[in-house]
Parts: sequence; C-alpha cells; structure tokens
Amino acid sequence: MDLNNILLMRFEVILLVVILLLIVGEIFISQAKKDAVIHLSIFLFGLHTAIGFLNLEEGRLFGGMFHTNAMIELFKNILNIGVLILLLQSGDWVKEKIMKNSRGTEFFILLFSSLLGMYFMISSGDFLMFYLGLELSTLPVAALAAYETTKRISSESGIKLILSAAMASGTALMGISFLYATSGSIYFNDIILTVGANNLTLLGFVLFIAGLAFKISLVPFHFWTADVYEGAPIAIASYLSVISKGAAVFILMILLFTVFKPLMEIWDKLLYGIAVATMFLGNLFALRQQNMKRFLAYSSIAQAGFILLGLMIGNQLGAATVMYFVLIYIFSNLAAFGVVQAISLQTGKELMGDYEGLYRTNPNLSLIMMLALFSLAGIPPVAGFFGKFFLFTAAASEGYYFLVFLAVFNVTISLYYYLLVVRAMFLRKSNNAIPYFKNKIYMRLGLLIAVIGILVLGIYSPVYEYIYELSANLQ
Repeated sequence: MDLNNILLMRFEVILLVVILLLIVGEIFISQAKKDAVIHLSIFLFGLHTAIGFLNLEEGRLFGGMFHTNAMIELFKNILNIGVLILLLQSGDWVKEKIMKNSRGTEFFILLFSSLLGMYFMISSGDFLMFYLGLELSTLPVAALAAYETTKRISSESGIKLILSAAMASGTALMGISFLYATSGSIYFNDIILTVGANNLTLLGFVLFIAGLAFKISLVPFHFWTADVYEGAPIAIASYLSVISKGAAVFILMILLFTVFKPLMEIWDKLLYGIAVATMFLGNLFALRQQNMKRFLAYSSIAQAGFILLGLMIGNQLGAATVMYFVLIYIFSNLAAFGVVQAISLQTGKELMGDYEGLYRTNPNLSLIMMLALFSLAGIPPVAGFFGKFFLFTAAASEGYYFLVFLAVFNVTISLYYYLLVVRAMFLRKSNNAIPYFKNKIYMRLGLLIAVIGILVLGIYSPVYEYIYELSANLQ
C-alpha cells in the first residue's frame, strides 16, 4: 500500500491513529492526571475533523471493496462535525461521572471505534465491507449504552440494544445472502447489472432494508428506541439519535439510488407506507411523553419519517435534500440534547415538568432549547424550516401530493408537542424551578456551534447549492 492508497483512506487511518494514541495515553498518563485524556481526545478529534476538509481524490481500494469520492467525503465530514459537538457537550459528564470510575479513556475509544465502523460502511463497495462496518459501528455503542453501571436502567438499555441489534444484523445478513444467491456477487457494481424483480431478490431486498431500518428507527423497527434512549447516558442517546441514524441514512441512500435503482417501482411504494407510519407513530407517541429523553426519541422517529420523503424520489434532488436535512437535523438535535444533558448533569432532572420556569433562572439555555425545537418543528426562519421545505418541494415535484399533505399535517402535530416544552420554560411558573448554573467551557462551546449551525444553514443558501452539486455523484 503506497502513500496514495493511504490518502484515500485518510479518514479511517487518522481516526485509527487517534484511537491508538488514546490507548497509549491510558497506559502512560497517571491516574491523578487522567482528566488530560478528555482534552487530548477533543483536541485530536478536532484536528481530525479539520484535516477531513482538505481535498481528497476519488478512488477505489481492495478490488473495489472500499471507495471514496467528494460526496462520501462530505458524508464523513458531516458525521465528524456532529461527533465533535457531542464530545464538547459530553466532556463535563465524562469528567464528573466517568473518570472517577477509571473508564474515561474507554468511553472515547468505544465512541471512535463506532465512528470508524460507520466510515467503512459508507465507503463500502461490497456487502462484506458494509457488514463489517455495520457490526463495528453497532457493538461499541451497545457497550456505551450500558456505561453507567451504577444504574440498572442503563444496563437494561445495553441489553435491549445488543439483542435488538443482533436480530437486525441477522436479518440484514440473511437478506444479503439471498441477494448473493440471485446475483452471484457481493460487489455493488456487479449486483446493479444483474438485479431483477424476482421473488428471491425481493425477499433479500426487504430483509436487508429491515436491518437498516432498525438503525434509522423506522416503523415497525423502532420498538427499541425510546427504552434505549431513556436508559442510556444522554451522550449516547444523542449519538444514536444523530450520528448512528445519519450514517445509516447515508448508506441507505447510496444503495437505493445505485444498487437497487432498478427496483425503484417497488421500493418507493414500500417507503411510502413506512414514511406515513413512522411520521404518525413518532408524533402521536411524542405527545404523551414526560421524560425528555423519551420525548426526543419519538421526535427522532418522526424526523426519520420525513427523511424518507427525499429517499423516495431517487434522483439528484432527492439526494441533496436528504443530505441537507440530515445536516440541519444534526445541529438541531444536538442543541436540544445538549440542553437536556447540561440540566441533567447539574440537577439530575430529566422530566418536562422540571423545565417549568426555566427561562427565569436560565434564559440562555431556554433560548437554545426553543431555537432547537423550532428548527425540529420547521418554523421559519431557522434552518429546520428550509430542510423540511426542500424535502416537501422535492416530493411534490414527483407527484407525491397526498404524502406531502400528510407530512404537513404531521408537522402541525409536532409543533404542538414542541410548544409544550416552550410553554413550560417560558410561560409556566414553578416554586421549585431549576436554579441558575453556569456551564463550563466545553459545554458552552458545543452549544454555541450547534446554534451557529442552526442559524447559518437557514440563511446561507450556498451550502445547499454545494451539496446539490456533490449529489450528482450518486447518478
């Protein structure tokens, strides 16, 4: 392997080096100075994120198993930005809750290992590389979901996630085996030439999509989401909601728009039904939630339903709207989860009722939460409005008028329950309101980046134009 090959795998190689450096740091940094691991991890990953924006040539490795281009590079950069914000928001939690149990370094190693698996999954050129990436991205998160070992609900969360992930992984693997049986190859380029609408291929396709639908929390494969989010540490719930879901959406889009494009007349009807069910179930169940992590879990399920509107189109416009929406969703959801984490770390409170009167004691956090929820709801002029507007416009351009009507109706439902939180913070009074507290530098910086992303993406149209140009690589 020469230098050019290493540069093609720049994201993977650098992240692997970061993981190895953290392992060395765990060995040589004394217990009294273990807090330095937090600063080292954030610095190294920030450097890795910055390097990711350097130009990268297009190419293939390992006989076509691994490939990269400008669009895939953009996918990875989007995930890197999300993980960097998450690390900033999680730094204080790791220091105060995890480091005292001597498990801080392992947290970062597991998190980066999962991200490494997502890199391989997105760059996969065949189903073997895809499956290895899928497993590497899932197993570390299951351990992280059970990371707060002193809490029974956290252990329960990890068990539910690993069992559900095993079932989804097995289902996807069976689907892959059926696709191999009908095409005689596991390489995407070969399958494109042979895929046809025969019964075994369709069965394999449905099983494979079911495995990916688990990671995106699409109905009816969403059953694990709320319980796992509630029991897992908030940082990991945020990771599952944003990074894991985003990576799964990216690889699903690549496969639908390329490998399974000949089956579009079939899978667009399948996605139609799943989109309607996902939007309605996510929104209706969110109405009754009081725990903020469960509330955001069902909100994320509903958002996944909106994403399917762009996937159903199957062209460059659909790809651009999906990527743009996911980028906005990352900033919006991380801002909301960041506020929840900040409050939980200081007070241990995670119920919606605890947020009553929050604006009077912590106005900055209240404004950030309101901005994030308005973006998730799609209220102008924040970025979420344009994300949904482009999705709905793209779906309407292909004649999905009734689906767009149902989506707009669901936006109205989501606006109601998002406003419940806003009402609690701004209009309700409480004799036991959350007292004023000041976040530390990492949390403030993480929230600031998320807020800037929400505002800038709403007013800076060249971002969407740039994404639209890169999405031509899918055709």
